[in-house]
Amino acid sequence: MSQKVLTKAEEQVMQTVWRLQRAGLSEVVDAMPAPKPHTSTVSTMLKILTDKGFVHVEALGRMHFYSPAISKEDYSGQRITGITHSYFDGSFGKVISYMVKNRDVSISDLELLVEQLKKDKKEMP
Repeated sequence: MSQKVLTKAEEQVMQTVWRLQRAGLSEVVDAMPAPKPHTSTVSTMLKILTDKGFVHVEALGRMHFYSPAISKEDYSGQRITGITHSYFDGSFGKVISYMVKNRDVSISDLELLVEQLKKDKKEMP
């Protein structure tokens, strides 16, 4: 999937679809946080998300069931990569440096990251 970005409203609906994995319109609306949007608003958002390729729709008679067409992990990775290229010259080191400077990342978080990198390097062929 190309670098498509969710609007805030689309992301709110998508978060619910990711959480439910497969649901009808009323289930999506019921699972949304308060204040719950109107059913027609959610229906419109699901249509847009389907058109953008984020959601699959399955029609069974008059019922429609929605499921993610892209995983939350894949979308998150695309967004992080896009932000890194747009705002940090493509450098993940600059992203981490920024987060450390703003205290968004702790020393223990960095230690876990280093351990994960070492583990991943050992597992590479």
